[in-house]
Formats: sequence, structure tokens, C-alpha cells
Amino acid sequence: MATDPRDDNLPDETGGDSSGQANPFKGTPMESMFAAFTGGGGMPDMNVLMAQMQRMFSPHEGNVNWDLAKDVARHTVAAKPDPSPTTADEGAIADAVRLAEAWLDAVTDLSAGATTSAAWSRAQWVESTTPTWQRLVEPIAAHVVTAMSEALPAEAKSMAGPLMGLLGQAGGAMFGQQVGQALGGLATEVLSTTDVGLPLGPDGVAAILPANVRAFGEGLDQSESDVLLYVVIRECAHHRLFANVPWLRSSLVGAIEEFGRGTSIDVSAIEAQISSIDPANPAAIQEALSGGLFEPQRTPAQQAALDRLEALLAFIEGWVDEVVGQATVDRMPSAVALREAVRRRRAAGGPAEQTFASLVGLELRPRRLREAATLWGALRDKQGPAARDAVWAHPDLMPDASDLDDPLGFAFEADTTEATDEEFAAALTDLLDQADEDAKSTGDTDDEADTDAGDGDDSDAGGPGTR
Repeated sequence: MATDPRDDNLPDETGGDSSGQANPFKGTPMESMFAAFTGGGGMPDMNVLMAQMQRMFSPHEGNVNWDLAKDVARHTVAAKPDPSPTTADEGAIADAVRLAEAWLDAVTDLSAGATTSAAWSRAQWVESTTPTWQRLVEPIAAHVVTAMSEALPAEAKSMAGPLMGLLGQAGGAMFGQQVGQALGGLATEVLSTTDVGLPLGPDGVAAILPANVRAFGEGLDQSESDVLLYVVIRECAHHRLFANVPWLRSSLVGAIEEFGRGTSIDVSAIEAQISSIDPANPAAIQEALSGGLFEPQRTPAQQAALDRLEALLAFIEGWVDEVVGQATVDRMPSAVALREAVRRRRAAGGPAEQTFASLVGLELRPRRLREAATLWGALRDKQGPAARDAVWAHPDLMPDASDLDDPLGFAFEADTTEATDEEFAAALTDLLDQADEDAKSTGDTDDEADTDAGDGDDSDAGGPGTR
């Protein structure tokens, strides 16, 4: 992996730079800003700092300084070890992709979507996914920046005069810095290009982050090869869905763009918080800024868009979960435990994913993954794999969030033949038996089951399509 000369000034593990000096801005509102340039709390190199400040206020297209965002993300990644994938990693992933595609061919008619495989470092993930993040985040940032500028009183706008353009650049720089920190954190957690349910990488490239996969496998009591294979099968299943469902990508992006268009700033709330801050207390100022002082308020339009997005993410993840389960059921004994580990991980979300959600107000967690997987499984049991996959042919054929409350009902409703009471009861028994088997295999407790059920309570409204 190529080395960036700017990485030479990153901090050591003690929190200082290579000379061991402490950060003079520690405990002040400027500490987090300089942390972005140093990767921690160390003393920044002033030459690097001045270069970064120039970049912050340099003209940029759009509402986010994406050059700055990428720099901050790369420095965030470089603050921890980021080993370059080895030839052995690349070979293992390529072998796993070939095996995964053969297994998936047996359980779905959707053709393979991945044309090549790749092993990425975290820095490579940042570089390769930034263009997609730019498309996703820019609509939200545009309305946040606009809302913030419109929130200024008229008197302040007239006094600012020609400085308004500079303020816009500063706003883009601030947003870019925060996005960069969030993406740098995500790079330490994601396992592949589709791990958050969105197609972030180049089309047709099944890319895996070996270092993150190894970290995910720690404590799972499964072989490293099995963990890698399971992650690869999920990646290939995602690629099949996005490659064979032309409307899916645009629907995801459209929901995110609509979410951004609904952004508004509560000026009175900001004024109330500012009036309560002691200007002589830097810690209070820092706490207000980090605590969402300028966080947009979610509007009804945004909530409707978010409901559709969450439902669509659940259906995507549920389909992948169902198809991967079918592909591994008689071939991979460890798949049941790995399936449950992935489900829990996706339902909880990692720290960086939560940071990203707090930054843009957009959560990428499929809250009702289990119900969605049950729906696709019921449809397969009733009508076969072809019928399950045919629902993706058009958004009007898709279930909506209300169908997650009655997965069996959707499966029987989609069937053109009349179902008898005995058939419905038999299907319900099969699903309950399978759920019990999964619980026994993974050692679920009642408390964990209650937690999972609670995760789905707040996504009942809206959906990606109507029938």
C-alpha cells in the first residue's frame, strides 16, 4: 500500500507525537479539531497543521469539503495498525468467492453479481467508498448547511456581508471533518463493501477487509476460514441482489435524498442552549458542540423517508440472511452460529455506525431483520425460491413494513392458489420449529429474545412499495 507523506506526523500510542509532547489544546474546544490532524491528543506538527488549515478554507464543490473528509478519515484509520492485505489474503478471498458463487447458484436464480474479488486495507476502503458516501451524504449536508445559514438572524447576515461565502466554506469544512472522522471509524468496523446494507464499492467487486474479518471472528469459537467464507457468501449475495434489481439502488439513494430535503434547524432551541452556556467554561462549550447543539430536528417528512429506508434495508438484509442460510444449511455446520453473530452485530450497530447516525441523523440498522428473513423463508416454503426472488422484479410487488407483522400472511397472500387451514397451520409449525432450533443452536436467552423483539417495535410504518 502506498504511503502518504502526511502520515509521518501521526501520534504514537502514548497520545503525543513522535517527540512525546502533550497536546497543548487538551481540555479546550480546539482539542477535537486538532485530534483530527494528529489522530489523537498529541502535539500537531505546525507545518502539517497550516497545510490542513489551508485545505479547510480552500474552495470546494458541494456543501462538504470532501478532500478534507478523506484526509481526516485516512488519518483516523492510520492512528491504529492497518496492515496491507497479503497475497495469501487475496488468494483465500478469491477461493472463497468461487465457492460462495457455486453454493448460491444452487439456491437462487439471480445470477452472480460479483465479477472480481479484492482484499482491502481500511485505507483502501476509505478511498474506494468515498465517492458513494459523497452521493449519499451530500443531499443531507446541503440542507443542513442551508438550514444553518438561514437560521442566522437578518441583522447577522447583513453584518457578515462578504464573509457569508467564507462562512459557507467553514461550514463545509466542519461537516467534512466530522464525516471524515465517522468514515475513518467505520473503516475499522466494516467487513466488506456491502456490510452496512448499501452498495458502497465499485460495481461487481466483492471486496473484503481481512483485518476486520479476523477481529470479528475473535471470540466466536469458529475457524478463521469459516468466518471468512461466511462473510464472503454474504457479500456475494448482496452483489447478486443489487446487480439483478435495477430499481433497488435508486430507491435507497432516493429515500436518503428525501430524508435530506426534510432537514430543518430549530433556531429557538439553539438560542436557548447558547444562552445557558458559560463562555468562560471551555468544557461546557465543548460539551454543547459534541452533544448535538446544531443537530437538525427530525421532521415528519424525514421520519416517513426513514421508515421506508429502514424497511427496505430490512428486506435486503432479510433476503441475504435467508439465501445464505439456504446455501449453507447442508454444507457448513458453523453457519448457524455465524448467522446469529451477524444478526446481532447488524441489529446493534458498531460505535462508528452510531457516530455516523448521530452526525447525519441517519441510521443504517435493519431493525426487523429477523422478521424479514422469516417473510422470505415463508414465501420460499410456500411457493419456492423462484417466487421469493421474483418479488424483487418491481417495487410494487414488494412487501411493506406492515407485512413484517404477519410474514406468513404475505406469503399466502402472494400465492394465487387457495391455502387450506391445514396448510397454513403446517407452515406456521415449520417456522416455529425452525425458530426453536435456531435458539437452541445459539443458546438464546429469554432476555436476548426480548431485546430482539424490542428492536422491531419502532419501524411499523411505511415501506418501500405498495401492492
